[in-house]
Amino acid sequence: MVRVLFLGGLGRSGTTLIERILGELPGVCGLGEVVHLWRRDVLDDERCGCGERFSRCAFWREVGIEAFGGWNADLALRVIGLRDAIERTRYLPELAAPRLRTVRARLVAEYTEAYLRIYRAAATVADASVVVDSSKHASLAFCLRWQRDVDLRVVHVVRDPRGVAYSWTRTRVRPEADGSAEMTRYPPARSALLWNAHNAAFGVLERLGTPVHRVRYEQFVAAPAAAVEEIRRFADLPPQPRPPEFLTDRGARLGRCHSAAGNPMRFLTGDIELRCDDAWRAELPAPSRRLVGALTAPLLGAYGYSLGTVRRPVPAGASR
Repeated sequence: MVRVLFLGGLGRSGTTLIERILGELPGVCGLGEVVHLWRRDVLDDERCGCGERFSRCAFWREVGIEAFGGWNADLALRVIGLRDAIERTRYLPELAAPRLRTVRARLVAEYTEAYLRIYRAAATVADASVVVDSSKHASLAFCLRWQRDVDLRVVHVVRDPRGVAYSWTRTRVRPEADGSAEMTRYPPARSALLWNAHNAAFGVLERLGTPVHRVRYEQFVAAPAAAVEEIRRFADLPPQPRPPEFLTDRGARLGRCHSAAGNPMRFLTGDIELRCDDAWRAELPAPSRRLVGALTAPLLGAYGYSLGTVRRPVPAGASR
């Protein structure tokens, strides 16, 4: 049975950073957002985290051969069709039921079998005991809970919704598309509602019996070594004789990865600084901060966030 560490939550919550750091641990292979692999990589041949086109990446070529005898468009289109039919937030109540209807169960089994084959193949090619899928989608995690041959463990990543909302408003180019496309943007109200829905769903998943370990982005970047150790124990990885040499409380040293999709930082290598991105405190307009805070108030306290905010001081001489 392949062990899968699934990073869940709403986008712009720090999952790519956490995946990159976990991928440096012995026996761990980070795969990126596998849910997007079918369209962006198999069909559109975008760039892997290593910088190569997906079709030219030796790692993913071996994974495709091991899993399916090779990648092909028909397979990708079939999986995308299955995703549209069963893997949507609106289907969560049915996926959370004690039993699936026969037709739905067959579709879920076929859909998750494709992921299972990728997980197994990646573990074999990378000689890893754990693979990390940072797809984030609660609906995919709910589908995977029905796959008996996956040891599913979910790391639920939460970030202050006002920081998430600010990030969704920013314009960012997708480097894997060679600058020809931008990352999706949402207005603050929509991102707040999505934050509620996605995070609440992982609470339901935990109550259904799936192992879930919650990580706050702000705490992770403040004390990454401690956070990684907690995740290591949660994933049942072998203990390390000493703290990871690639990680300190101020930064991390990242090697090349084969993340299939995700935040542009998956292309970074070398030494990176670990600091909390709280630009939203100064740059998210006050009406938007209040709106997001009001919409997410029921869950803010549950995750340890305060409804009130303190604006960062504006440096002397800077315009207000």
